[in-house]
Amino acid sequence: MPLSLLGFMALLFTSGLDVGLIMLPLTEFPLYAREPVYAFANPLAIAFGFWGFLVWGFYFLTTFYFLAIEPHVRLFEIPSVKLVNNLVIIGTCAFTAHLLWRNLPFYVPSIGEASRYAVVALTVLMSALTSTHIRYVRVLSVWSMWLFGTLVAVMWLASGMGVGGFAHSAASLGSYFANLPRFVVPMSDYHAFYLFWWFSWSIMIGQFVSRFVGGLRTWQLAVALLVIPSIPLGAWFSVLYFYFRQDTPVHPLLATAMVVVGIVFVINSLDSLIRLYSDNLGFTARRLGTGRYVAANWLLIYSLVLAFQFTPLRIEWIGLVVIGLYAAVYLLLLRWWRARRWVPA
Repeated sequence: MPLSLLGFMALLFTSGLDVGLIMLPLTEFPLYAREPVYAFANPLAIAFGFWGFLVWGFYFLTTFYFLAIEPHVRLFEIPSVKLVNNLVIIGTCAFTAHLLWRNLPFYVPSIGEASRYAVVALTVLMSALTSTHIRYVRVLSVWSMWLFGTLVAVMWLASGMGVGGFAHSAASLGSYFANLPRFVVPMSDYHAFYLFWWFSWSIMIGQFVSRFVGGLRTWQLAVALLVIPSIPLGAWFSVLYFYFRQDTPVHPLLATAMVVVGIVFVINSLDSLIRLYSDNLGFTARRLGTGRYVAANWLLIYSLVLAFQFTPLRIEWIGLVVIGLYAAVYLLLLRWWRARRWVPA
């Protein structure tokens, strides 16, 4: 299903990221400035390292696999692999919504407990509704990208940083590239949490993005995945880093705008993933009917959101399962290759 360049960029950026992009940096900068383990670089470089560039190598690996290898080996059609794959997608969907629930009070201090659950419930419902047709997913991706760009511009203007202040802030990103190898393996428990999180995302984003890549060479796909998302990420983090360095409070209206854009990102991420696992399992809106489809997906995801809140369930568990799935796929590929190699001509 080839898209225009703008459509592909929007789908790539908005489907591959979630609410954490909007809400987490301002809460994490103080941690990166305080903890000795992150002292080798500035907080902006650390935050970017947890989100940008190298992380998208996970996505390139899986996208390449589903484009170039899976059609020949069909390992994800093996019932056990297919089951684990879809459980991972469902669990990661729920964690994305749980992350919204967890971070709402930082930006809306007056929000009550019941209101938090209601906001998340409505967000999951909207995600299920927009997943019923692929055109909704594509349109929402483009609108999400424009909303995000507007938010970056408004936050930049409100900060008073100007072009010079932005350039000075963005220059701090250079420390990330100077210390790139440090981000390959966990440097702390919190970094390990991020890596498990990216593992859990990678397997499903590869499946989803591979459906929309048309006419790109392998190196072009690699550049698109590594560079295109990193540019707006770097711009957004640089603006937020200025707020942190200047100890500038975010105006309540801007905080609300961040929450709204964050919710849109959640909807955009969830509808992509809901559609993915629904297609994989054959539980489509056409087969079930729109009402049953929406109700079943809402109940499934929201129940797991509550499980993240009230049980020991953690995203690290899901990431560990994905690592195991990676290992199984490599072993199955090896068996397939050896069998093909020794088949008589």
